[in-house]
Amino acid sequence: MKNFVVKTIANAGALAVAVWLLDKITLTGDSTAKKAGTLIVVALIFGLVNWLVKPIVKVLTFPLFILTLGLITLVVNALMLLLTSWVCGKLNLSFHVQGFWTAVVGGLIVSVVSWALHVVLPDED
Repeated sequence: MKNFVVKTIANAGALAVAVWLLDKITLTGDSTAKKAGTLIVVALIFGLVNWLVKPIVKVLTFPLFILTLGLITLVVNALMLLLTSWVCGKLNLSFHVQGFWTAVVGGLIVSVVSWALHVVLPDED
């Protein structure tokens, strides 16, 4: 359970950095507490999308992983971020990613920051 909480917090932090750095990734809210709550819910959705959909997409695009030496991972991460944005829109959450290239850069930022936070944060269960 502790590992799940740590990963969710790391994803929320990574998404917050992407929102802070990129103008076309938006998170709106009335107060800081509401934004933080929305960010935690978005991080949960992002984790769920990565857990359910990403392995299927990786299997289907395996030849492209070999052909591009793994660079297709940037596209897959961007698609997961866009899917998270779409799900958030359907759930009336105030998180939106505008455009594919913004999602590519945002996915790269989320991956790097999430990796760095996982290195720093404890990983015990």
